[in-house]
Amino acid sequence: MANTSGGYVLLGIEQKKDTFTLHGLKNIHKVHKQLVDTANNKNKVSVSLLSNTHIKEIIIDGKNILQIYIPRASRQQKPVYLNGNPLGGNTYQRLHEADQKISDDAVKRMLAEQVEDSRDNRILKGFGFNETPEPTLRAYRQIFSNRTPDNPWNQEPDLNFLKRIGAWRKDRETHEEGLTLVGLLMFGTHPVIQEVLPFYMLDYQERPEAKTEKRWIDRVTLDGSWSGNLYDFYRKVYLKLTNNLKVPFTLDGDQRRDETSVHVAIREALVNVLVHADYTERASVLVVKRPDLFGFRNPGLMRITLDAALEGGYHDCRNRLLHQMFRYVGIGDQAGSGIPKIMSGWQDNHWRSPELVEQREPFDQTILHM
Repeated sequence: MANTSGGYVLLGIEQKKDTFTLHGLKNIHKVHKQLVDTANNKNKVSVSLLSNTHIKEIIIDGKNILQIYIPRASRQQKPVYLNGNPLGGNTYQRLHEADQKISDDAVKRMLAEQVEDSRDNRILKGFGFNETPEPTLRAYRQIFSNRTPDNPWNQEPDLNFLKRIGAWRKDRETHEEGLTLVGLLMFGTHPVIQEVLPFYMLDYQERPEAKTEKRWIDRVTLDGSWSGNLYDFYRKVYLKLTNNLKVPFTLDGDQRRDETSVHVAIREALVNVLVHADYTERASVLVVKRPDLFGFRNPGLMRITLDAALEGGYHDCRNRLLHQMFRYVGIGDQAGSGIPKIMSGWQDNHWRSPELVEQREPFDQTILHM
């Protein structure tokens, strides 16, 4: 449970299918002590998440029951595993009614998440400046210059500009320098990106009917007709998502406003799905436009709880430099405010609340339906 969403365990109750039978514990204090001792034994459990407040001895119909609340482990604590080794079938997750072993590949991703605050700043050996096609970088620099015309970075040559925004980096300890993963994701081409991230896949589909996955009338995917990087995907898909949105006549000062809270919500959702994606996972980034909803799916689970994301103010972005690069050109808002802005945009129009969920089958993924 600790590796998923946490939950309760009740000792002294037997479950057979949908029937529960109270048996009680004959020596509840002994069981309580054994539980605490085992949970705090590093040779048995990698980290103890239980405190005194999580374990309660209760009485139901005269039977002694031990109630245990298992909290969700934080990113820094996962994976929670048994017997001193996270690999080889010693790590479990709760799926439906059973505890299932987590594959070694999934455990390794957990370990990477544990130690890496940002997944996108590593230097790529053997990848150089020529991996960033000029059209994408030129388009990005033009927007950057339009937003901040007095910024001295506008006068820098392309390589120096990439260094300024984090797309090119030098390691101060090893003196190694080169294109970073975020630089390749933002400005590269999809064949080269897939050399580093074999499962990298972007997919936008416009479907003409509600509740169908079989037909699409417009699609953007990695078909070789465009660069396949994240910046160009954002530019193409945002225009398609917002096409035909009605913009009522309103003024901001003496200037007409060209977007609504719905535009803001869609922009936040699109940026959110890109900057929080785990591009090492097997699931694709999928964006869907249907008459009844907008859908966004990114590979990887959330780094914070769903409640924290909905509340806002909490931020643990998987690809922090990527988020920063989008913000440099006015795309995406401050850390921790994205989901509340999405919710607010829909509430302003009295639409049903967006739904944010995590799924662990067939692969780890986070899904937003608006």
